[in-house]
Amino acid sequence: MSAPTTHNRSELESVARRLRRHIITSTTAAGSGHPTSSLSAVEVVTALYFGGILRYNPRAPQDPRRDRFIMSKGHAAPLLYAALAEAGFFPVSDLATLRKLGSALEGHPNLRRLPGVEASTGSLGQGLSIGLGHALAARLDGHDARVFVLLGDGEINEGQVWEAVMAAGKYRAGNLIAIVDRNGYQQTGAANDVLDLEPLVPKWEAFGWQAADISGHDLEAVGTALRRACEGGDRPNVIIARTEKGYPITGLLSEKNYHGKPLSAADAERALSVIGA
Repeated sequence: MSAPTTHNRSELESVARRLRRHIITSTTAAGSGHPTSSLSAVEVVTALYFGGILRYNPRAPQDPRRDRFIMSKGHAAPLLYAALAEAGFFPVSDLATLRKLGSALEGHPNLRRLPGVEASTGSLGQGLSIGLGHALAARLDGHDARVFVLLGDGEINEGQVWEAVMAAGKYRAGNLIAIVDRNGYQQTGAANDVLDLEPLVPKWEAFGWQAADISGHDLEAVGTALRRACEGGDRPNVIIARTEKGYPITGLLSEKNYHGKPLSAADAERALSVIGA
């Protein structure tokens, strides 16, 4: 299975703008959701799905040879849904049903209801363990599938994450790639104030991982780091993506940690103007 055709930088930037537009409009229409937690990881997801890295087929979402993407920070579901819709897993028009009664686009991803969702996430801390299971299963089945897991930096406070980190190093899961959305904030405040986990790179390396530290809003840097992580070997990879929560509309937000709140209709219009969408 091959990845979709690689887009050039201009096309990827256009995709990123569309994803941001979907995030803002869907959460504002829903009157709930986590737009800022979704916005910070747009470049990561854009590079994965549309930069020729993630191998998938929306017409065969259960193909055993496919790569997997797991949104461990499940509250960023609006970003996942936007990417899946743009990739052709379901109509873009369905994004307007986010969090509506009866919609498959629930507040957190539900793998039983939506094609392209690889794990039901919402209880934080579980995604990397699930991803490791996928990676080891692919190896046992003789497939070269890669598994990508996006974690929040507040989420990695949880002990289960580090159990998965240790286990992945032990079993030399070279087809497992973690990305930490290091946007600096979590639900109750600044991540470093809640529990300072820096320095992150040597911590992951101590458990046998290869680690990279990049700017998470630089599409070129993100793409390069992801491609290097896919080069093979028998060590799992982690990418620490330094991002901004709510990027690039932070100047419109009423607080630095604008968490779990949609934008008003008026603020959404201003935000769309800022992102050029």
